[in-house]
Amino acid sequence: MSANRGWWAPPEGEDSVSEKLLRKTRESPLVPIGLGGCLLVAAYRIYRLKARGSTKMSIHLIHTRVAAQACAVGAIMLGAVYTMYQDYIKKTAQDTREK
Repeated sequence: MSANRGWWAPPEGEDSVSEKLLRKTRESPLVPIGLGGCLLVAAYRIYRLKARGSTKMSIHLIHTRVAAQACAVGAIMLGAVYTMYQDYIKKTAQDTREK
């Protein structure tokens, strides 16, 4: 038994959680942007909860969910367009320059 039994350390050769997060962020930078957008929308809608007036709570929550999903889907679409740009347009431009 080790002395610091309560602490978990990743096995040698494996990344820590923060290193994995940084690596994944470098690989696909729009994922954290989408998550951040979802969190911002949720925070704003929670802030606006007091000033919703006569709107029912269920309608307010539906609007919050739709806005958060729009941020996530928008980030996914931007990522797809960026990937298509890199794979097709940028690649064909490099191929024509090489010929």
